[in-house]
Amino acid sequence: MIRPKLLQVLSILFMAFILSSCSNAKLEAEPPPEPTPLVEEEKPPVDPVTPISQYVAPLTGLPIEAPSNVRPLAVMVNNAPAARPQSGLSKADMVYEVLAEGGITRLVAIFQSHSEAVTIGPIRSIRPYLIELGGLYQGLLVHAGGSPEAYSIIQKQKKEDLDEIGKAGAYFWRDKSRKAPHNLYSDTDKLHEGANKLKYEQEVAIPTYPFHTENEIIAGEHASKVDITFLLKNYVVSYDYDDSKQVYKRSINNMPHVDLTNNMQLEAANVIVMGADHKVLDDVGRLSVDINLGGEALIFQQGKLVKGNWIHSKDDVIRFVKDDKEIPLVPGTTYINIVPNDPNFESHVKVSNEKQN
Repeated sequence: MIRPKLLQVLSILFMAFILSSCSNAKLEAEPPPEPTPLVEEEKPPVDPVTPISQYVAPLTGLPIEAPSNVRPLAVMVNNAPAARPQSGLSKADMVYEVLAEGGITRLVAIFQSHSEAVTIGPIRSIRPYLIELGGLYQGLLVHAGGSPEAYSIIQKQKKEDLDEIGKAGAYFWRDKSRKAPHNLYSDTDKLHEGANKLKYEQEVAIPTYPFHTENEIIAGEHASKVDITFLLKNYVVSYDYDDSKQVYKRSINNMPHVDLTNNMQLEAANVIVMGADHKVLDDVGRLSVDINLGGEALIFQQGKLVKGNWIHSKDDVIRFVKDDKEIPLVPGTTYINIVPNDPNFESHVKVSNEKQN
């Protein structure tokens, strides 16, 4: 009886040994499980930061990629009814509007900061005070003809100019879709090419203005609209403040004044009205306009009006001051409207708070 029990115990031990060996063989055959990879928490995408330019255009205060002393172009732009809408004015850094003969105004558009080609026109003739306005910025004078007095100044003072009916005719063209003389055009690339061909100075020291900083609060009377009458009652220039864009939009006789190139209504960050002495010189109606004496000025910015004065020192631009301190400009395009002091400065300007529709 003992022997059968011993055999039973040995049998159980043998079976246990076999099972243990199989289990160990299985463990050796199977590779160890790989560790569970760590999953990194997804982070929200980071918006790229737009670098802020450290340079600004001298006449607009707007950012530019690199400092530029490229010589400005001072273009005499036709503003007769048949010449509207003009091309290129939406790209001008500054625009002066002043009377010519017969109660019609002429525009002196200053182009400096735009690197791409800008088509400009229609281009018209020059007058002595228009030479002075272009010369404020050492601008290259661009015109088609001029008064005898203007030609005399250009020749005696050796002014550098591009005259379509003179030696620079190759850098202008006529648009056959419009009637002469309201169809003469050029562009900034062609004009700079002409200046280079004639060996004119390409870079100059450009005067600068002080500019308001971003979000700076401007003090002044509320002025959402200004109407300007230069001379003729049937010619009124208006600027309506657009609060959403913080610019004044320009109209003529209640019709938007647009740029033919892009069909955009002309806009100004600064609208300035300055009074100057005007004098009729001859039977043709040619004028003398004094832009040196100084006088009253109204400065419109961001829906506000600042009353001040304009001054002009030798070898400097016209500047606008209040309490002997220069009034900073808002970065952007500036329109300067020169009206007669006769019968008085205030008679040419109407300010209101009408909201733009």
